[in-house]
Amino acid sequence: MKPSDGPVTMRRLFLFFIPMGLSVVLINLSHVIINGTLARAPDPETILAGYALGMSLLAVTERPAVLLRQTCSALVRDRTSFRAVRTVAFWVFGSSLVFGALTAYSPVGHWVFGVAFGADAHVRAEAVRSWQALMFLSVFSGLRCLFQGVIIYRMRTKWLTVGMVFRLTGMVILSQLFIRAGITTALQGAVIFVFGMIIEATLSWIECRRLVKQLPDRAEESTVAGPKQVLPFYNPLLFSSLIVVWVMPILNAVLGTTERATLAIASFAVAGSLMNLMLGFFTYFHQIALHFGKTDPGQVRRFTLALGFVPAVFLVLLAYTPAGPWMLAHALGVRGDLLEESLLALRGFLPFVLAFPWLDTLNGFVMSRGETKLMFGSQLANASVTALLVAALAAMLPHWSGILGSLAQSGGLVAELALLSWMYRRNRIKSQSAFAQSS
Repeated sequence: MKPSDGPVTMRRLFLFFIPMGLSVVLINLSHVIINGTLARAPDPETILAGYALGMSLLAVTERPAVLLRQTCSALVRDRTSFRAVRTVAFWVFGSSLVFGALTAYSPVGHWVFGVAFGADAHVRAEAVRSWQALMFLSVFSGLRCLFQGVIIYRMRTKWLTVGMVFRLTGMVILSQLFIRAGITTALQGAVIFVFGMIIEATLSWIECRRLVKQLPDRAEESTVAGPKQVLPFYNPLLFSSLIVVWVMPILNAVLGTTERATLAIASFAVAGSLMNLMLGFFTYFHQIALHFGKTDPGQVRRFTLALGFVPAVFLVLLAYTPAGPWMLAHALGVRGDLLEESLLALRGFLPFVLAFPWLDTLNGFVMSRGETKLMFGSQLANASVTALLVAALAAMLPHWSGILGSLAQSGGLVAELALLSWMYRRNRIKSQSAFAQSS
């Protein structure tokens, strides 16, 4: 089945969306499992801070690979176009491995984590150890996204959930083995992550291989014959995302200058994992708009309105009721000052979860019209506002902790939504005016 087959009903949108949402919940649950595992170390703040810095750098190297899911889903219509996107993917993977090896096995890594991120010697050492495994995540994550792009286009989204169930099972088993052996380094968390990603990528490849065989060698509606036709869509996404991926390293670097630097970085990481857990189910609105936005944009907007406020309700329940402290203490093993500061940081993410569903839907509309250049300006606004906010807040309130990062990140996302809304509306008005004049 393809998105163009049949009427766009709410039932069809839910059946398409729910499996993808469940898969993201499981993805974010896997991050919670890793943080909960590392929190059981004798020195959890140092271990968590080192792993958080490694994950911050991973966000930079993984982002180009993750964009292959949207690119493949939007452009692949036959085997020829799939081969074209796959070629671009191999370029991305090669570049990522070269950078990863330099960072993991040369003095570059100690400079990145020690000078650029401002980590002390102990946290820097843990970050480098974790990166020695995390550097391979970009490849396996990219392979997973490449294969899932075809799976999503063919409306086989249940396979995303199936893959995550097996991935999560493998990660839980490995984490329990590490806990029994003793948690001593951030590398153990990275190994758990890589192991789970390999499982998911393998299962996605099995289903994608079957679906690609069903595609024609050349489809009439496809305009992609080689990598050159892929790049006009992919490059704007890449350039804009490379701006935003530096937000997390900047946030961690600035948090590293506060009075309680290690606690600030660790609490921000724990709160971020919980926020992503609350938001996780609702991070595929862009796929709804990408696949169904041209056919029935009104139905897409109604779908977002029906679900858009749910993550904010979840976060409020977790941040302002006893459920939050209970989860932090019992599910994650977080205690003492780290628990209190993680809870405060979680409250700073409320504007973020309120704005995100609408931004994600708008991004889907932008991609469906091939206007990915607009996302460069909006994500530049996000990065700029976030960096300025965290710097100003850290200078004025250096005794605060992880909440500085969550408030800054929320402000950046709201700025991105405001600018993208204005640019998208402006383009629609121009298009309508041009059409009226030509008529």
